[in-house]
Amino acid sequence: MLRAWGRIGCTGFGGPPTHIALLRALCVDRRRWLDAREFEDAVAACNLLPGPASTQLAIYCAWRVRGRAGALVGGLAFIMPGLLAILALAALFLTASPPSWVAGAGAGAGAAIAAVAVQAGWSLVPASWARTRRQRTVQVRWVVYLAAGAAAAAILGPWLVLVLLACGAVELGVHHLTVGAGARAVVPVPLLASLAGMLGGGVLLSLGWVAFKVGALSYGGGFVIIPLMQGDAVGHYHWMSAGQFLNAVALGQITPGPVVQTVAVVGYAAAGVGGGLFAAAIAFAPSFAFVLLGGAEFDRLRGNQWARRFLDGAGPAAIGAIFGSALPLARALEQPWQYAVLGGAAILLLALRRGVVATLLLAALAGTIVALAGHSIPP
Repeated sequence: MLRAWGRIGCTGFGGPPTHIALLRALCVDRRRWLDAREFEDAVAACNLLPGPASTQLAIYCAWRVRGRAGALVGGLAFIMPGLLAILALAALFLTASPPSWVAGAGAGAGAAIAAVAVQAGWSLVPASWARTRRQRTVQVRWVVYLAAGAAAAAILGPWLVLVLLACGAVELGVHHLTVGAGARAVVPVPLLASLAGMLGGGVLLSLGWVAFKVGALSYGGGFVIIPLMQGDAVGHYHWMSAGQFLNAVALGQITPGPVVQTVAVVGYAAAGVGGGLFAAAIAFAPSFAFVLLGGAEFDRLRGNQWARRFLDGAGPAAIGAIFGSALPLARALEQPWQYAVLGGAAILLLALRRGVVATLLLAALAGTIVALAGHSIPP
């Protein structure tokens, strides 16, 4: 298991689609540890949970093969290669005075991230829209949820999660669930807000709260977590500059493993290597907990109407949040040449349908050339 899941952790460039394909090839096609129906049910159940769905799927498949010990070994083997890589790159890119070519590469790759966000959101639209079943009232609510998520990501930053929860709760209400069930869905929100205040007393406590929100409260995973982290890491706690945050997101895209590992770069900026490891541990802990404590209920979760109705509201809002995250990411750009890189990346990703990793590497190369030519590089 260490070898098999570790191989996926080392080669899983490209995010969840790649992770799911590699896990299916291993667990269904080659080893036949799971049948195709069970694997698809696991994918659906993980998408109903908050946090990084592909990470939860990797942990769940390992749990099905070797129980709780397997879940721990397989999950860590899946996570650690990308985590170690992103921390090593953070040490290079976030140093006080990196070489000019390094700073240029980071600024170039960071400039392309807004286009990556738009591409990521667009890729999720068809499947989510299909769930509306061509019912006009359902489609209208879908558009409203999408717009609410986009506006929240662009304006509210770290409070985005409240909008996602609210959209899910509204959809539950529309489908005539009882008042008591609706209250249970919303009551944790003020509790979570009070916990935020309690955890704000020190760097590690604040970092732990940010990482917990990333790992446990981000429906849709991926770019949904970007506004959450950006609002806290740049705007509230000032652990890093806007340019450094763009570097962090770019590093999360070009390294293997889940995008959630971006939080490790935030942790590194706040408290060094220890902070990066601490943030990653907090962010991934909910994924392990969901599987270790509730893996046996995954089949029932997929068929749970409350969970599906909640996702019918939170899902479109999460997609809107991915689109909305492109705005603050684009606003963080400082140099005219970065906007040119952003335009080129948009053409490569949206018109020519090139891969994310290749596009970011080309953007980094463009930034390196600009830096070596003596042009200004943002701090």
